[in-house]
Amino acid sequence: MKNLIAIAAAFAATATLASAETLVIKGSDTLGAKLVPQLAEAFKAENPGTTFNIAAEGSSTGFAALIDQTANIGMSSRRAKPTEISAAQAKGLDLRPTIVAWDGIAIVISAKNPVKNLTAKQVEQIFTGEITDWSAVGGTPGKISIYTRNTASGTYADFKELAMSKKDYAGSAQKMAGNEQIVSEVAKNPAGIGYVGLAYTQAPGVKVAAVDGKVPNQADVRSKSYPYSRPTFYYTNGTPAGTAKAFVDFTLSAKGQKIAEQVGFVPVK
Repeated sequence: MKNLIAIAAAFAATATLASAETLVIKGSDTLGAKLVPQLAEAFKAENPGTTFNIAAEGSSTGFAALIDQTANIGMSSRRAKPTEISAAQAKGLDLRPTIVAWDGIAIVISAKNPVKNLTAKQVEQIFTGEITDWSAVGGTPGKISIYTRNTASGTYADFKELAMSKKDYAGSAQKMAGNEQIVSEVAKNPAGIGYVGLAYTQAPGVKVAAVDGKVPNQADVRSKSYPYSRPTFYYTNGTPAGTAKAFVDFTLSAKGQKIAEQVGFVPVK
């Protein structure tokens, strides 16, 4: 009888620990400012007792947290850099990516700006500082104000590769902590231009400029015919297990992908 009581007590303690588990997720603002919190709320509704600690401060911080073993999942809007993979391997870790949704980096300008379309070349020239006045691209004369993400951002790196031929940003570019800060600044500045993930394009005061006649939509992002299309990721140390695996699976489930679509991402399938 004593053995049975001991076993029951141990089982109860294990159940309590499991129910009180906190999933730590760090990294990308693109994923972490809107999508992952909504996924977490839906997951908690089906898994009472699970709590989340979500920090969305840029993709680089997600990799750093995985390498330091202070996060279960790293959110990223870019693939891991060779230096990050090497740093993880030096600690015996294996950075394993899972594509969780597709995104298109949208060019946002003030709703008051008469410009509707930019060529991919003009986008490159604006963000590298070669074009500095809106009159050069058919707009109202005036100096262009550039807003970008900061260097910890995966979007900062992706845009540099996808839109700028890996050239440096203009020295005048103003670095913002997140997508919401970019749309906020562009909305207040008729001469402003920036880039954000699809989920952030519906903010008041801004509009999306077409690139070579295309605005990012589900079909063009999925087919990659929109030039600034990209996957977004969860990274884990090896194959995820336990609650981390359950959350990854939930994200990829029909319910999770529906939430991703509603937020503004393009489902994986």
